This record gives sequence, structure tokens and C-alpha cells, in this order.
Amino acid sequence: MIRYAVVGAGWIAQEAFLPGAAQSGNSTIAAIVTGDLDKGAKLAAFHNIPQVVGYTDYDTLLASDTIDAVYIALPNSMHADYAIRAARAGKHIMVEKPLAVSVAEAEAMIAAAKAAGVFLMTAYRLHHEPGTLAVLDHIAKGSIGTPLLFQSLFSFQSALGNHRLSAAHWGGPLQDIGVYCVNAARHIFGEEPFEATATTHQPKGDPRFAEIEATIAATLRFPSGGIAQFVASFGAGEVDNYRVVGSKGDLELDPAFKFDCAMKLRLRTAGVTTETTFPQIDHFGAQVAYFSDCIAAGTPPEADGAEGLADMRALIAIEAAARTGKPQQISSPPRIRHPTPDMVRMAPVATHRLLL
Repeated sequence: MIRYAVVGAGWIAQEAFLPGAAQSGNSTIAAIVTGDLDKGAKLAAFHNIPQVVGYTDYDTLLASDTIDAVYIALPNSMHADYAIRAARAGKHIMVEKPLAVSVAEAEAMIAAAKAAGVFLMTAYRLHHEPGTLAVLDHIAKGSIGTPLLFQSLFSFQSALGNHRLSAAHWGGPLQDIGVYCVNAARHIFGEEPFEATATTHQPKGDPRFAEIEATIAATLRFPSGGIAQFVASFGAGEVDNYRVVGSKGDLELDPAFKFDCAMKLRLRTAGVTTETTFPQIDHFGAQVAYFSDCIAAGTPPEADGAEGLADMRALIAIEAAARTGKPQQISSPPRIRHPTPDMVRMAPVATHRLLL
């Protein structure tokens, strides 16, 4: 069993990672790092986790032989610090997306992991989900011909007080959910975007959006001629899907991004439409199962630090395009690895969870 410390005991840890890890079959939670020790103690008792420590004792935990890896679920602005400290202590690292808040921070995280000989993985749970991998397999096999157009919508109503609404933590719909659209498009086209344009809407009088936009709409251009367009919003009804139009057909995944439901794929080619509903899995259990397999085998994860950095370059360019009203160039090296069917992990859906 690979032993993890969960760093940050907020909603995503409570709702998804702590329950999911128990479904992995090869991973266990050995510690919780939190600023609320009372809450941490309740979660530890519920999930049978032996240690709870505060942030001031993080380095002591890292120096111990009680954990092998950390899962960092802190606000975006804190990712780099906690990841670099873990790397220097010789611990493997899984970091929620976006990887960091700047290219310099992301590069420092990658360099620290490389220097320490540990793995840094960006937490792209969909890289281990069967519906997502089926889409990429259809693209690879030419089921819809050459992919030409990508369109996506990901939206919901965000609650007041969430740290994702804070500019100081590089919050916003682009960083939190637009990143899913960017990541999907990059792997569907199998290349990196070179240009971004974007626009935003920040409604007046809504306290949720005092610091950030409610909605962002972006267009990415790809070297092969592919065009990706998406809208991400914290102020609209719940929708998450994408459609890919190719030279010989099209496909649609709806839902496409959420972790609490089964993905549904519609494929239309040669005048024939087929629909497939994929088995619902525990996304977080699958994700940690894959990373633990990588750690045990000494095999670098596909969604490494460079994968997270590639999305960050696109996010930063989109943000600048929206701010300036001008197209922004993106420069990222080609990715050699993309998600493949062997990365699917069929973790059963967790039902044992405690929300505080």
C-alpha cells in the first residue's frame, strides 16, 4: 500500500479524495494535514486515519517514515510551497489543478521533483475514466476522421465564500473548471494550442464576483487548424459537456467532466448514431490507484508536472487575452504522452464519506 498524507481537509478532500482512496485497492491515507485539528480528528476517526497534524508540523510529518506521498488540495496559491517542501523530503506529490499560479512556480515544482527523484503528478482524474478514454480512442482510430472543432460548456452556481472566488488564490471559473475544457481539447487534437482569444462577464451587484469574473468564453487555435471554443461559468445552471466535430462525423460526451455520474457518449458517423453509457467509477479512487501503480513500478505518471504546466500556459494566455482584448500567443513543447486506455482504473464508487 502506498501511504498518502492529504494536505488540506476542505470540500474536495472530504467529498472525493478521502472516500476514493479507500476504493483504490493499493493506497491508504496515513495522515491529514489541516488548519482545523478538531475537524481533522473527526475525519480521521471516520476514515480510520492514524495521524492528524497542523500546517506547522507539516515538515515534521514529511521527515517521518509514515507517508510515501502527499495529495495537495490547498488553494492554488499554496500549491508550490507545499509541493516543493514535499519533494525536498523525498515524497511523491499529487497536486490538484491548476498546478500553480505562475509558470515560474510550476517550473520550480517540476525542478524540485526532478532533483529529488520523486514523481509529481497533476490530478487529472479524467485520464483514468472510461468514457474520456473512449473518446480519445475513437479520435485515434479515426472514427470521426480528422478532429476539426471542439465546443464545450461547463457551468454551475458557485456558493459565496468559496476560496475559488478569491483573486488572491488565483480563483475563477477559468482556473477551476475551464482547465477541464483546455485539457480535453489538447488531448483531442493531440497537440498544443498556439493562440488564445477570450472575453469575460463580471456582473455588478453579485458579491460572489467582486474579485473575479462569473463567466469566461475562450477560443484556442491549434497548429493543425483545429479550433476549440468553450465557456466556463460560476454563475449559470449546471451543464458539462463537449462536442467534437471531425471531417467524417462527430461525437459528444454529456456529462463530460463531473465525478459523481456516469459519462454518456454519442457517436455519429456515416449516418449512423450510437450511444454508450459507461460504467460509473470512483474518479478519485481511480486516480490514486494509477499514481500508486506508478510509484510502485517506478514509472513516471502521464499527467506529470509538465502536463499541468502546459494547461497553465494556456490558462495564462486566455486570462491575458480577456484582460487586453487581444489575441495572445502560447508556446508549449509538444507532449509525447497522452492518456491511453491502459490508464483506466475501474475503482468502485465510494459511499463512505463525511462532510463537515
